[in-house]
Amino acid sequence: MKKIAIIALLAIAAIGFSLFGTGQSAAPQTEYLRVHIRANSNAETDQAVKYKVRDAVVSFLTPTVAACTTKQEAMAAVGQKLSAISSVADGVLRENGFFYGARASLKREEFPTRVYENATLEAGVYDALIVELGTGTGDNWWCVVYPPLCFTAGNGNIVYKSKILEIIDRFFGAPSN
Repeated sequence: MKKIAIIALLAIAAIGFSLFGTGQSAAPQTEYLRVHIRANSNAETDQAVKYKVRDAVVSFLTPTVAACTTKQEAMAAVGQKLSAISSVADGVLRENGFFYGARASLKREEFPTRVYENATLEAGVYDALIVELGTGTGDNWWCVVYPPLCFTAGNGNIVYKSKILEIIDRFFGAPSN
């Protein structure tokens, strides 16, 4: 009976955390370098090419940011590649029949609260890689360059963990991963 009560309590706690969160962000704003890709407009074609640009920029920057161990290193490495990032985005635009151009820059900008799987980034001012396509007035895509939430080495070595499962396994004596 005692084990059932403990499991029920853990389940209620897990539901509470998933519904209401912990109220804490994953790390201070100063530890993140975000990325913001702004479409030319909200036209379906501009939105579609935005995602193609995103894929190309992520692919281009992944080896660079994967090697960085601090946000400062990531900002310096990305800063040295701004011209190349603009060229990558421009190339994707041209390949798809768009000639309005792209501009990449590093800026400090206001972002709303955003939840990425296991991390909540609170609203606030963040350092960011901004990629503007054409006028940059359309809906946008954003994520995090450092730590690399959107930029991974793609090695496929992903390990999923559950804190609740680890607690239950420890309670019942089952080995945890």
